[in-house]
Amino acid sequence: MPAAITPPATPHVTKELSVPKTSYLPTQNPELAHKKRKIICFSDFDGTIFMQDTGHVLFDAHGCGSARREILDEQIKTGERSFREVSEEMWGSLNVPFEDGFEVMQSTLEIDPDFQAFHKFCIDNNIPFNVISAGLKPILRRVLDTFLGEEESGHIEIVANEAEISADGSEWKPVWRHDTELGHDKALSVQEARAEAQLKAEDGTIPLIVFIGDGVSDLPAAREADVLFARRGLRLEEYCIEHKIAYIPFDTFADIEREVKSIMEEDERKTKGLGKPARFNPRANLWRRVSSQQAVPMYVAATPSKEEKMFLWPNAFSELKVKEDRIVESVAA
Repeated sequence: MPAAITPPATPHVTKELSVPKTSYLPTQNPELAHKKRKIICFSDFDGTIFMQDTGHVLFDAHGCGSARREILDEQIKTGERSFREVSEEMWGSLNVPFEDGFEVMQSTLEIDPDFQAFHKFCIDNNIPFNVISAGLKPILRRVLDTFLGEEESGHIEIVANEAEISADGSEWKPVWRHDTELGHDKALSVQEARAEAQLKAEDGTIPLIVFIGDGVSDLPAAREADVLFARRGLRLEEYCIEHKIAYIPFDTFADIEREVKSIMEEDERKTKGLGKPARFNPRANLWRRVSSQQAVPMYVAATPSKEEKMFLWPNAFSELKVKEDRIVESVAA
């Protein structure tokens, strides 16, 4: 699936061998200095939990095909068409019953070898694990049920778009979560989960948000995170290095489990007064402050990628594009 992109602001980072790593500062609220935080995990699906993209597998086998899909992806990158419009064409190109479409996914998809162990670790430690995706919820649920089993899969909350799929497979239609050009505002979904968790916290602590992803399309949700994991060697890590965004690289979910355990152990020492104050990454708050609907930050406007600008705020980009078109028309006249 193509997905929306939101570049972040300049974070607080430390450097080692020119690779940014997550940097933390002590909590600024002394009253919460000895409270144990709740950790909430959010993860992308395609390319993160699974190595392949579920949408691509379906489109290539039963829909528009890989050649047309690549053309459509390019239209998003250039700003010619919105993510939502292109996605509707891709899903609308499918003509296959759900069960038959699932067969090709089952035979093609590969799950991260350490994901199941990490998810069991989350269950054992009462860490909510959520999938956040621009894809279709019925597909993601079926994939998780099959690869993990329904009981384990049932512990995973899926935050994605719903779908209307006809019995004969002649019509696949996304039912978007949000009425925007993106269809699913991932940042808003994480904000809602954070707010809900904070309301449930009787001790007043602010939950620690962990986000796991692989592509630049994950940035809308990643900008809301306190700790960001990026799959090593893929586009999200490249983007983080290029723009000096604090992150932790991972090869498999075993790396993530090791780091989350470290955070938990540090919290445990802190609550007993045996260690430093809780780690806190100010990057998430910094990103939120600059996420204005009124202007595109200079560090984003200076980048050459129309794809990144368009998905920062589609309305602003579209407005700029209209003005450019009018200028061209005036010159031609």
